Amino acid sequence: MNHMSGFPLLTGPMSSLATPQNGRSMRATSTFREGADGLYDPTAPPKSDLEEKSNRDNFRVAPGATHVLMDVQGPGLVTHMWITFLGPEPHPWAKDGSANHQELLLRIFYDGNERPGVEAPFGDFFAGCFGKRSIVVSIPVVVEGGDSYNCFWHMPFHKSCRIEIVNESEKPLNLLYYNIDWIKKDSLPENTPYFYAQYNQSYPLKTGEPYTILDTKGKGHYVGTVFSVRTRSPYWFGEGDEMISIDDDTTPSVWGTGTEDYFLCAWGLEKTLTPFFGVPYFDQWGIVGGHTSAYRWHINDPFLFNTSFKFDFETFGWMSPDENPEYRAHSWNPREDDFSSVAFWYQTGTPTFSARTPSAKNRKLPNIERLVVVASELPLGQKNDLDNKELPRLEYDGRKGESPTEMEVQRYPEHFEHYLLYSPAGADGRNSLEIPFIVTEKEPLRLLINMGIGPDLGIYRVQLDGIEMGEKMDFYNPTVEAREFHFLDFWPEPGTYTLKLICVGKNHLSSGHNLMIESVRLRERRPRVKEMAHDKEKDWRTDPLYYAGT
Repeated sequence: MNHMSGFPLLTGPMSSLATPQNGRSMRATSTFREGADGLYDPTAPPKSDLEEKSNRDNFRVAPGATHVLMDVQGPGLVTHMWITFLGPEPHPWAKDGSANHQELLLRIFYDGNERPGVEAPFGDFFAGCFGKRSIVVSIPVVVEGGDSYNCFWHMPFHKSCRIEIVNESEKPLNLLYYNIDWIKKDSLPENTPYFYAQYNQSYPLKTGEPYTILDTKGKGHYVGTVFSVRTRSPYWFGEGDEMISIDDDTTPSVWGTGTEDYFLCAWGLEKTLTPFFGVPYFDQWGIVGGHTSAYRWHINDPFLFNTSFKFDFETFGWMSPDENPEYRAHSWNPREDDFSSVAFWYQTGTPTFSARTPSAKNRKLPNIERLVVVASELPLGQKNDLDNKELPRLEYDGRKGESPTEMEVQRYPEHFEHYLLYSPAGADGRNSLEIPFIVTEKEPLRLLINMGIGPDLGIYRVQLDGIEMGEKMDFYNPTVEAREFHFLDFWPEPGTYTLKLICVGKNHLSSGHNLMIESVRLRERRPRVKEMAHDKEKDWRTDPLYYAGT
């Protein structure tokens, strides 16, 4: 039997491994190279002996500095990047903490071009948005443990390739390790497309306008999206469709059915990880200030274009009645949320997309808190566990056989910088924690508390100036997590208010009656709520309103 020359014996995703490969494998790495003066010298061979210095395979990058990971001559093809560094929290090797990965800018330059072909916040490029370290398990991007960043996108170049990280933080980037694998080629076809990735954001997007992921002219194929949303309205943000215009379209020829549908989910988005789509970060459904990030890789289904490509999302969704001119909730309302994205595509030549990545300061989500009362900073008689002082015993009713109420400030860096741990003497409703706050202007606000849930926490009633805020709250959870609890949408008059948390019991699975609280917050509502003023004259004391997400 004759076989056609050059064809693989079998077909499949691994068939190319059994065919001849051309080129020479290379690596750019952070491994330590010792110069004549004992310091790092990039031209020296890797150090390999029994001196401890041989294991110093990392760099520290000062605030404002740029570190070049790779700078090589082509032709070539980057096949894999592995990068890791310390997280932002304090560490024995970085007592004041380190740069957050949202504050780091990843840039890749091809063939001496002044504009980078890849320009995105480091974390967002690896689908870790909002500065949160997120686990990602997919085909082109894998982030093991939230801190081992791997990228398998192939990035060809003809003349040269420079990969760099810019530290735009006010803190150093500490313990930067990396291996960049690439193949040196004798030549590449002239029409070989470049790999591009570009960040974009809108904080917030103007009411009802579509959000643009990518708009470029030329020939190429679109291969992936990272997308994140911080909501400014209650309810579900993602009824808007993806709209993709290709070449000479006057109406988008690719039109979707909803945001979650584009990300291959259904009936909303929730945390999930798959080879081709996923939601690495999702905190809470339907709240004001909720965070969602998602990725979608078009590896088996790229969008091909010959002259132009434009990718937009509609920004419609559900909305609470007080944001609707008709004072009713329905699914097709123009929203005004905070959007950011990274577009991934291959294109021959230079794209025309004009978006550039803002500075780290401007990449940070704007503050939407009108008031934050941090419980650990109030003079409640608590002990700060960082001071190693004796825990004071607080006022209690002295009933025989009971332990006194205690409070202390502890650090739980995965969730809060500091939280107040309240340990009540009993659970009959007479032990409570009171947190006062002051309102200076009558405006529409959302009342919430930032709490911990955990294995030794109790059940509490929540009151504002004696008015019950919803049902009893069970703060038990098998593991410690941070969560926001939202209670009230109101127009409070200026004055002093008191939020009270009253211990009334515990879950049968809980080992204690404790309370873990970080803060009480008043969060601003979208400007149109103030303009429409549907609820301005309503009395929250007699008719408390809470627009829970639907």
